[in-house]
Amino acid sequence: MVLWELFQTFFLMGFVSFGGGYAMMPFIESAATEYGWMSAESLTNMIAIAGMSPGPIAANSAILVGYSAAGLNGAIVSALAMLLPSIILVITVATFFIKLHHNPVVESMFYGLKPIVTSLIIFAAISFALSNNLITLAISFRSISTLIIFGLSLFALLKLRWNPVYIILLSGLVGIALYS
Repeated sequence: MVLWELFQTFFLMGFVSFGGGYAMMPFIESAATEYGWMSAESLTNMIAIAGMSPGPIAANSAILVGYSAAGLNGAIVSALAMLLPSIILVITVATFFIKLHHNPVVESMFYGLKPIVTSLIIFAAISFALSNNLITLAISFRSISTLIIFGLSLFALLKLRWNPVYIILLSGLVGIALYS
């Protein structure tokens, strides 16, 4: 039963979620907690691991949720369910895209999807920050240092154009130095 629920959930997510892995995080979080596959706290830790692991974060997250829910079989079923819609859609779209990509309706549809994808990514970031107590009005060493790490990371990404891998590694080292 759990394997079928995992397959249905991640297959549907794979079909209806646009904007990449981070835009899918609110859906994954909702399903994982609703079905009781993971607690919100475990899920936020999982998202951090999935984000630092090689490969797409949505597939990595599905694998980790599936493993938590049903072991190795759950991980395999969740990964296949998450990836199968993409395979089907990409092959189908590739077949028609060359003919349709200059169609005004298709261009308008993609233009209309951009704001919702952006809002889903921002929502995922805010939800992640709230569930990890990264956003707080209390002034403390931890809240101020977290804000500084965030600001410097964003500056390094946007202005200095550093590779995200270096920022992740450096932030992890700073976290060890500050919070150990």
